Amino acid sequence: MLFVIRHHFVHFWSKSTLLCIKDSSFSKITCLNTLYVYPFRYSFRNLYSWTQMYCPSNSRLLFSQTQFGVLAIKPSLYVFLHQWLPVSFYSSSAPGWLRGPPSRSLRKRMNRRARIAAMPVLDESQFQNAVSQLPPRFTPEELRDVMVLQRDPLVCLELFNWASKQHRFRHNVSTYHVAVQRLGEANMYKEMDDIVNQVLAIPSIGTEELFNSMIYYFTEARKLTRAVMIYKHMLNIRKFDCRPSIKTYNILFAALLSRRNNSYINHMYMDAIRSLFKQMVDNGIEPDIISLNTLIKGYVLSLHVNDALRIFHQMGVVYQCEPNSFSYDYLIHGLCAQGRTKNAKEIYDKMKCKRLIPSTKSYNSLVNSLSLGGEVDEAVKFLWEMNENRRTIDFITFRTVIDEVCRQKSMQDAIDLLKELQDKGLVDSLTHSKLLREFEDDIDNLYVRNR
Repeated sequence: MLFVIRHHFVHFWSKSTLLCIKDSSFSKITCLNTLYVYPFRYSFRNLYSWTQMYCPSNSRLLFSQTQFGVLAIKPSLYVFLHQWLPVSFYSSSAPGWLRGPPSRSLRKRMNRRARIAAMPVLDESQFQNAVSQLPPRFTPEELRDVMVLQRDPLVCLELFNWASKQHRFRHNVSTYHVAVQRLGEANMYKEMDDIVNQVLAIPSIGTEELFNSMIYYFTEARKLTRAVMIYKHMLNIRKFDCRPSIKTYNILFAALLSRRNNSYINHMYMDAIRSLFKQMVDNGIEPDIISLNTLIKGYVLSLHVNDALRIFHQMGVVYQCEPNSFSYDYLIHGLCAQGRTKNAKEIYDKMKCKRLIPSTKSYNSLVNSLSLGGEVDEAVKFLWEMNENRRTIDFITFRTVIDEVCRQKSMQDAIDLLKELQDKGLVDSLTHSKLLREFEDDIDNLYVRNR
């Protein structure tokens, strides 16, 4: 589709009119008078469009405004546009810096300007209203109460900075904590970092809860180095109520394992988790079920299932902490991923003795592992059990079971099982037709290979 776009280029401040073609996703714009494709988010800052435009000769409507602020043009009007618009089609007269995609330095400048333009603006009236709620000689507790009521984090920060400049006023732990929480929740990590530096510069200021909040928000921002620095500060501080607790270690454990889908990366981070766990035990802190489950999960993700089993068997004997459903789920999934179906069934039997129900992920892993191991009857039995326990069966599990029944028994048995699954409501009509279609395609491909 052809478009007319009237805009300001970022590179200079003169208005221009371009004749452009957009792609289906509107992610790129092809300029017909320069023969180059420009990424939409880099090339244009503002779009100016007309609501309607008419042909001078017959007053027919030529353009219509779209949601992108541009005007759609019919292909039959190209000749008229060529005469009307001050552009030359497919010319290479554009300046050299305008050809091709923008440079890296230009993109950095444009992104920086966009970030500056997107920065929030302080609401002066709201700030003055907050200041008016404070008495003439307010205390840190009174300031904290006013800061808690502010929903705008920028007003809360400005109130904090304004109070810092008042004569004979000193912040305490409560005001620092509120400021850190509000800025962390708003993802204003740079401003939060400035307040954290103020806290670290005063040895007498700080509590375990305050430092835990700092560590948590730094881990949410993926600033693990900064979070570890706060942790080391807690170890070296002389105040007893600022020492790391089990909550501190659990925050760090969760941060080291979060958003990691690569087994090699999990293996590298597992060394840090193991070292941190050893420091926790050496410092006299007893691990709880959360830290032990995190350790089991880390070993499973890094493909050290035997180490996970060791921690699992030590939970009730060494650490006086009984496993819960998460402990069993992590182990069942890890054992099935390595093809150790027999060990996974043993863990499942222990879980069943404690009247715990496996998760959807554990059930699907167990059914797939049993099917691929040749135990299709046992896998089908677990399918009915999943339905009774209201666990969702994914499409891959259905297809694995159907394929293995067809391979180990017969095609008719697979079709009968698929029909039984549909009759009992485990498979809807859409999934049934998709499974049947893929099953028939596999049969045709097998027939072609064997012919």
